[in-house]
Amino acid sequence: MLFSEVQAAALTAWRRSLQLRVVVSTLALSLAVVLVLGLVLQTQIADRLIQAKFDAAVLQAESARVVSERDLSGVDPDREGAQGTLNNALDRLTNQSSAEAGAPTAGEFRAALTTGAGSGPEISAGDLDAITNEQAQAVASGALTTQYATVDGIPTLVVGQPVRTAGRELQLYLMFPLDAEQRTLGLIQSTLIVGGLVLLLLLAGIASLVTRQVVRPVKQAAEVAERFAEGHLDERMPVHGEDEVARLFESYNEMAGSIQTQIRQLEEFGALQRRFTSDVSHELRTPLTTVRMAADILYASRDELLPALRRSSELLVTELDRFETLLGDLLEISRLDAGVAELGTERLDMRHVVSRAVEAVRGVAEESGTPLVLDLPGDVYAEVDSRRVERIVRNLVANAIDHGEGRPVHVSLAGDDHAVAVVVRDHGVGLRPGEAGLVFNRFWRAEESRARRSGGSGLGLSISLEDARLHGGWLQAWGEVGRGSAFRLTLPRTEGDLLESSPLPLQPERADPEEGHPLPASVPTPPWGTPIPELPEMAEEER
Repeated sequence: MLFSEVQAAALTAWRRSLQLRVVVSTLALSLAVVLVLGLVLQTQIADRLIQAKFDAAVLQAESARVVSERDLSGVDPDREGAQGTLNNALDRLTNQSSAEAGAPTAGEFRAALTTGAGSGPEISAGDLDAITNEQAQAVASGALTTQYATVDGIPTLVVGQPVRTAGRELQLYLMFPLDAEQRTLGLIQSTLIVGGLVLLLLLAGIASLVTRQVVRPVKQAAEVAERFAEGHLDERMPVHGEDEVARLFESYNEMAGSIQTQIRQLEEFGALQRRFTSDVSHELRTPLTTVRMAADILYASRDELLPALRRSSELLVTELDRFETLLGDLLEISRLDAGVAELGTERLDMRHVVSRAVEAVRGVAEESGTPLVLDLPGDVYAEVDSRRVERIVRNLVANAIDHGEGRPVHVSLAGDDHAVAVVVRDHGVGLRPGEAGLVFNRFWRAEESRARRSGGSGLGLSISLEDARLHGGWLQAWGEVGRGSAFRLTLPRTEGDLLESSPLPLQPERADPEEGHPLPASVPTPPWGTPIPELPEMAEEER
């Protein structure tokens, strides 16, 4: 558990810290370079050191052979007393001064003389434990041989060569211990390691300092940009110097100033537009009331009027109804845009709320011959503003009647532990590709020439979307040419909850199972007003 937490913290720091990534990357690359250079240097030094020791040892062995042949030129190894002669010659060889006659030296050495296991008895002087049979045979054949061996735990270079005497040849071996070279290599290796570590620390410090000079302005710029994005439009970058970062900050400040000016102009224009809409709507109330009273008097007396005047009075009342609806929608839109709309929620049975909304447009459905099919189970409660929810459902059902071509309109209600949903489905003309994302735009209509039985203003779906947003809910559209369209309202059961899925699918099941697959009972969906693509593959992904 602790390891996973540490790992998660390390991954988070790695993702969020540019300085950490640069320093760690620099250390990793520097470590690779230091290792390669250290290995190359150590190899080169060791080769040179051993080669120098080898060359000096071969020269000193040749000098020792000359001295030994001079001392033993009249000695027969097979004669009695030859053992003492060999011992004396070996003592003189090992005790001679290395400075005599400028003789080459490879440092301290041990010597050994032997007749070898030849035709006669073997006579030896000195320690022969480091001599192998292969080297002895090579020396017996008259060659100068070298061999590395370990004597008492110390690496040793053994040089062997034949020495001529009055009798059979002797074998002379010089053993040069390499402990001094081994200590030198150890010291060099320790120096390289310590130097590499110090170099890595210095590189890490340099990389940290250099990166900090770049990262600090970037972090400062990110903080200023975040505050600017949160609405603090007066935030600006501090400019110091005349380098590239200073010029970048100056450019950002100029851009921020331009954006601030444009945003304020847009806010002023939007406030002016909203105020104009609200003022015009309020100012139209009084003359509209007067015209409504006159129109009602004319309409009440229409039987006493001439046929042409009678028709005019009926048209006047009809258009006044539409005008009042449009005026009310404009006032509602202006309140929503101004952010002064209030949500009065209470725990209600959604079946009664939906039923009241459907009954409000049942007369329009009967005039058009559109059957309304309701699937409204009971005990589906939610904390909602009944006036706004009724308006949403009423707009959706009226829209379905207008575009359903007289075919049945289905209204379904369902709920789960976290949400309630209402789906209004028609089987009319449907929506062309891309129109599902446009139906919530203000004054947008799918077909301009289509007669609207409900006398809508073109703002109903826009207001419905805003009402859904006030509840923290979703309002989504789906449509397909020839198959009709569907609108789904999803609301949280408790005010303030966040939605994650809807109890009802938006896209209907296909009639032919070969053409696609039905959606599951609970469909994760995007937020407000975003249409779900009409592709059956999406259902497979969600399932």
